[in-house]
Amino acid sequence: QVQLVESGGGLVQAGGSLRLSCAASGTIFSLDNMGWYRQTPGKQRELVAAITSVGTTNYADAVKGRFTISRDNAKNTVYLQMNSLKPDDSAVYYCNVGYWGYDYWGQGTQVTVSS
Repeated sequence: QVQLVESGGGLVQAGGSLRLSCAASGTIFSLDNMGWYRQTPGKQRELVAAITSVGTTNYADAVKGRFTISRDNAKNTVYLQMNSLKPDDSAVYYCNVGYWGYDYWGQGTQVTVSS
């Protein structure tokens, strides 16, 4: 079993920055892909950014050039640095981790960007 704890959400003005963290705990040998998704009411959860075990990254077009995903394998932690935030970035952000063919999700952290 893998438990995920997210932190770093909050309220920020447009143009500001936030850094999300997601720490995995449990009996972990080596995590697979790690990523961040977001969801707003009435919409499907969408991929924001993902990073493979060797550091290859993938971003949604809406966040390219503004968000950066990274991971610290020694700490089993994935980060999402969010810069130049826009009101459209407001959502609940969820951490996702793959491990031995299973997907694990964090509890979600609210990000609100005011205009």
